Amino acid sequence: MLPKPLFLALTLALAPAAHAANLSDTFRDAQAYDAQYAGARAAWQAGQEKAAQGRAGLLPQVNLSGNVRYNEVDTDFGNSDFSSNTLAIQAAQPLFRRQNTVQYEQAKNQVKIAELQFRAAEQDLVLRVAQAYFDVLQSQDNLAFIAAQKAAISEQLAAAKRNFEVGTATITDTHEAQARFDLTVAQEIAEQNSFNIRLRALEKLIGKPAGGLDVLAENRILKTEAGAIDDWAQRAATGNLAAEIQRLAKAIADQDVERNRAGHYPTLDAVAGYSVNNNLSAGTLRYDANVAQIGLELNLPIYQGGLTSSRVREAIANQEKARQDLENASREASLQARQAWLNVNSGAARVRALEQALISSQAQLDSTKLGLQVGVRTSLDVLDAEQQVLSARRDLAGARYAYLLAGLSLKAAGGTLSPADLAEIDQHLKPAP
Repeated sequence: MLPKPLFLALTLALAPAAHAANLSDTFRDAQAYDAQYAGARAAWQAGQEKAAQGRAGLLPQVNLSGNVRYNEVDTDFGNSDFSSNTLAIQAAQPLFRRQNTVQYEQAKNQVKIAELQFRAAEQDLVLRVAQAYFDVLQSQDNLAFIAAQKAAISEQLAAAKRNFEVGTATITDTHEAQARFDLTVAQEIAEQNSFNIRLRALEKLIGKPAGGLDVLAENRILKTEAGAIDDWAQRAATGNLAAEIQRLAKAIADQDVERNRAGHYPTLDAVAGYSVNNNLSAGTLRYDANVAQIGLELNLPIYQGGLTSSRVREAIANQEKARQDLENASREASLQARQAWLNVNSGAARVRALEQALISSQAQLDSTKLGLQVGVRTSLDVLDAEQQVLSARRDLAGARYAYLLAGLSLKAAGGTLSPADLAEIDQHLKPAP
């Protein structure tokens, strides 16, 4: 039976190759499949109806009613049984209802909140896709590093065994190489498991096998983010979507105070109606009547047990809560922008440092190989130098992933992140060899 890591590697190698995808392709797949994003889209569609619901309070209300009754009348003049029926239509047009006017303004703000929440869901999907995509690439890099390390250690182990057999090396060299090999096998098993988990996480977003993914091009130059950190923090305080949602929530809370205070105001409606009445009774007299009405209806609330005043006090307390929530959201957005700005700029510096470290490691490897040829270095020294080069290459790729993700997070903090930013990152990718 094949060892598990080898079996998994062969399974991946023999699986049908899917079309290679970049970040933009992966995001479009996630847009069409991700349940969280689909739920946000449905919530946005539901939120659009708030405007129509708020407008309804300003438009005419028309009602049609009717009844059929059986009547039994007992009077001094005699008894009678008869049926009567009425059909009526009533219409009312609000002329002054301050509550309804404010409620319509609130509804328009609720529509804006629904739109911002959907945009926030899109930004969240961009970040989730990018994170899952780069997680898979990072695992692929780790597996490649371990495979190269394993191959090098295998050569060392074989050489140590040969040297021991001919008597030019001790058993200690063999045991040391075997220990390194066994440790690498354990690392490979763990990393293969991590790779499969990350692959499933990506497939959960897109709803299909991920296939081949474009990989990072090493020769792309990464730059620090333009603009001062304080400028980004200020921009985030005003442009961050979560802060903007809270700003609208504060406006709705302000309007809620006014709407509840309007409970003390009079209301004025224009009313009209028409009713058809058949077989009405006035004692023993039966008659039909058609009644048309038109006029104004005024209602002035005098006392409602303190209900309106209590609602005003409640709205004022909620207004203060909304103000504090807005302040907290603005501060949080500024903090996120500062952290992301630092991650971007320190990430770019780390990438440059690791690029230089890779150059130095490669030079050290070349020198060590030359030293092995002249007898001043051992094969173990060469192995260590090779692992250092591979490790530097892996760390450099990881630093590039972190830099690109930090750039997306910075734009999200400022409220400007969009799918177009993934297309910009695609310029740093290339088809896998």
